[in-house]
Amino acid sequence: MDLNETYLVNVKKQFVYYKTVAEKAIAQLEENQLFVALNDDTNSISVIIKHLNGNMLSRWTDFLTADGEKEWRDRDAEFIDTYTSKAEVMEKWDAGWKCLLNGLDSLAPEQLSTIVYLRNEGHTVIEAINRQLAHYPYHIGQIVFYAKLLKKGNWDSSVHP
Repeated sequence: MDLNETYLVNVKKQFVYYKTVAEKAIAQLEENQLFVALNDDTNSISVIIKHLNGNMLSRWTDFLTADGEKEWRDRDAEFIDTYTSKAEVMEKWDAGWKCLLNGLDSLAPEQLSTIVYLRNEGHTVIEAINRQLAHYPYHIGQIVFYAKLLKKGNWDSSVHP
């Protein structure tokens, strides 16, 4: 396996790892806890997932051929809590991850130096992937931290390595 193939395999493993970390945290919560915001300056887990969904769909739809900031994306609306159930939250979570993972799976190793655009700024495919690999775990860390706060001492730390 050449270096580019190794990179694609590794980066997919990293994304799946962080997806699993968040899912294990979410699984420990009661449905209503997904919608709790501690104050006006924080987002609920539901809102964080809504933002991740919007970002993933925008960035990974037509990844190689269209700017990653799609015209149809309404980023500001991602921070308004409109989801009403855990099922809806998880449906949006899964849709975003499906788009991301399909996008990764569609890449060939020789495309890693191709230029793609995010907000009209050129990035190599590797740079664009790395940008998202920094962004998504940042928010997943928020989800885990929030879940720990909401569990108030009843956190099962065995689910996280």
